[in-house]
Amino acid sequence: MHPEPKNAASEESAVSNPPRRHFTRQRRQLSNGARREFAQSASSHLSKLQQRLPKRARIGLYYDGFGELPTQPILDWCGRLGYLPYLPVVGSLGRTSNGSDDKRLRFVPVYHSKLLNIPTRIHRLGMKQNHHRRLLWARELDVIICPLVAVDLNGNRMGMGGGFYDTTLGKSYRSGAKKPLKIGWCYDFQVAEQLARQPWDVPLDGLITPSGIRWF
Repeated sequence: MHPEPKNAASEESAVSNPPRRHFTRQRRQLSNGARREFAQSASSHLSKLQQRLPKRARIGLYYDGFGELPTQPILDWCGRLGYLPYLPVVGSLGRTSNGSDDKRLRFVPVYHSKLLNIPTRIHRLGMKQNHHRRLLWARELDVIICPLVAVDLNGNRMGMGGGFYDTTLGKSYRSGAKKPLKIGWCYDFQVAEQLARQPWDVPLDGLITPSGIRWF
């Protein structure tokens, strides 16, 4: 019998990802001032994302509670251009038969100009959440700014391991839907040359860092 030829999936599975702490430790070592400066540099590239958006675009972003690149400049950008910002909610769909949260995210509108002023609760996994009756599905948004631990040069994203964004975006990605656009937002040191990709991973459409924007 002849050995089966290697395919892209088997080659990708041979890639070994660096541990998440390699990136999260670097994030934690930054001062608040340095984080804000990096975020302002990254926000200067949002105008290139604007070119792909309709008026009154719905923008999903997130609370930067774990040393991520601050997202307040994205909220400021939404306010200047009349875009409608939303934040993710985990567990709004109840629990599955095995007692765990349904991992599909839904999104609540933001009515404050500062993330710090939004009333929140702490989810049992540690992230801040704002609860509201008006919840949108991801497919109703034009863009989702995705948190990440690392991303590679092909747009493959390493998250925190919970699988919330992959679960939320998987169906629309597999169907070939054009929205929402999936945009990464991170520091330049979080960009790796290559990461392993699993069958359920949803790649990004674009990436914004302090040094620029790239499309995949």
